[in-house]
Amino acid sequence: MATTARTTAAGPRQAGRGGRERILAAAARLFAARGINATGMEQIADEAPVSKRTLYAHFRTKDDLVIAHLRGLAESGATLEGALTREDTPPRDRIRQLFDPPAADASPARGCPFIDAAVEFPDPADAVHSYAREQKLRMVELIAALVTELGCREPLALAEQLATLADGAASRAMVLDEPDYGRHARAAAEILLDRALPAKQEQSERPK
Repeated sequence: MATTARTTAAGPRQAGRGGRERILAAAARLFAARGINATGMEQIADEAPVSKRTLYAHFRTKDDLVIAHLRGLAESGATLEGALTREDTPPRDRIRQLFDPPAADASPARGCPFIDAAVEFPDPADAVHSYAREQKLRMVELIAALVTELGCREPLALAEQLATLADGAASRAMVLDEPDYGRHARAAAEILLDRALPAKQEQSERPK
């Protein structure tokens, strides 16, 4: 995701309402472009733009800001996990959407933000790493619920396999900057689903 640095020379710092939202939006842009650890709080304040006093009034520490950023992503439905909660879509289609390419304007390709955050905060006891782990465990739970609905007899095993495919595809898409890399994992996911689901379900849910 491209970002344009905004400094105090480009305009006055804004005060008043909306400061928290501007901070989170600025953090999202900078984290995506530079990484979390390479982005300082002063840079975020300049990008928002807000004073550092306002920044720390909303987020006491950088960890607080990072977790709020990740929580916002989780609640937005824009992550891999978001595809699994769409009640307007049949269960198998929700699983297939794990492997869909991102929006056309998402360049360069980005991996899973929760995995990215866990890599930057490698200590399993760190609050950021812990939050990322919670989201990846939730992903498996969501997939397990869907394949259970489809009639799978061993839903947790299948869910782990599908989550591994989705996370691996997202990571390789980012490394190779190939947004449509998920097509490879999707083909493997279809084979896993066909083998794990009852024959009647396979026929009714197979892509047309």
